[in-house]
Amino acid sequence: MLSKLTKLFGAKPDADSAADTMTLTDAQVLEAVAGLIDANTGKTYAAAKAVKNIQISAEQLALEVVLAYPAASQFDSVRSQFETALQTIAAGRALQVTVRSQITSHAAQRGVPLLPGVKNVIAVASGKGGVGKSTTAVNLALALQAEGARVGILDADIYGPSQPLMLGLQGQRPETPDGKSLQPIVNYGIQTMSIGYLVDADQAMVWRGPMVSQALQQLLNDTRWDNLDYLVIDMPPGTGDIQLTLSQKVPVTGALIVTTPQDIALLDARKGVTMFQKVGVPILGMVENMAIHICSNCGHAEHIFGEGGAARMAADFGVEVLGSLPLDMGIRLAVDEGKPTVAADPDGAIATLYKGIARKLAVKVGEKAQDFSGKFPKIVIQNN
Repeated sequence: MLSKLTKLFGAKPDADSAADTMTLTDAQVLEAVAGLIDANTGKTYAAAKAVKNIQISAEQLALEVVLAYPAASQFDSVRSQFETALQTIAAGRALQVTVRSQITSHAAQRGVPLLPGVKNVIAVASGKGGVGKSTTAVNLALALQAEGARVGILDADIYGPSQPLMLGLQGQRPETPDGKSLQPIVNYGIQTMSIGYLVDADQAMVWRGPMVSQALQQLLNDTRWDNLDYLVIDMPPGTGDIQLTLSQKVPVTGALIVTTPQDIALLDARKGVTMFQKVGVPILGMVENMAIHICSNCGHAEHIFGEGGAARMAADFGVEVLGSLPLDMGIRLAVDEGKPTVAADPDGAIATLYKGIARKLAVKVGEKAQDFSGKFPKIVIQNN
């Protein structure tokens, strides 16, 4: 009926309405999503310059959200967040929001070149043994991989390597394609290397500090790491030769400190923090392990090793506690069986905790200054 009246009386559609339907600018799109907050960073996507490649046509509005950290489990919620914000201005257009991660290399100590095939190096340290550092390191490596990153783990504990057992790789031997370099052994999607692959399980490494440091450098530099976003280094306890070697000769992007709430563990963890600070390695954060125990029979929650210790220490040093993990028998059983929790039960509550900590850790890395040294041309002076 309306169309007939339009023909009869020459009425025209509302010009402003037609213009609103057809005209849409990049600025309007950016304004519509300007207030959206990234739950993992607490900042807006706009501030992180995460909104890329806006494309507008009469039929479609498309854009990309590029995160600086791996978060595959979050992609759907981020996409939904943007689609909801853009519905009001889409004006009938089909929405296409693509969410992806793009991990870049970040600056390490000045004068230390990046490792070939490795973008970022994360040292997981404790200062004290027995706090679950190796278990935390391997589960965080698996969590980063589950979130979409390419990840490797180096077992830097030359005297007591534990990663081969935790990853179910005891008895494995790495291949050497050229007799000089080592091919990392891959399991559960992560590349691994350990002195435990090169010696018998019962063999004691009766080496002095210089030999241990040299062995660590060989494992790092002679392994053919394949395009890693993150190399997680499972550090030995203490603040000795290996820690100094790492800080002086390895491009460490940052360190993660693992502790329990117990005062005696925190005492050594403090030494670990101050050591990294003295040698110029930034602290990415802390993880409080064995923070609470929940009885499997009655459900009673108890802080066996104390409560709030990591938070107090973090406040003293101006760092962040990235998460707390429970004292849970399942975590111990999983690594003893060679299948860590994140691999054994990827959708479980404990794996979810590890993934949350891994995302926060990756966000901390992503906030650091990027390393552009690999993009600069090399200047060669020749005599003609």
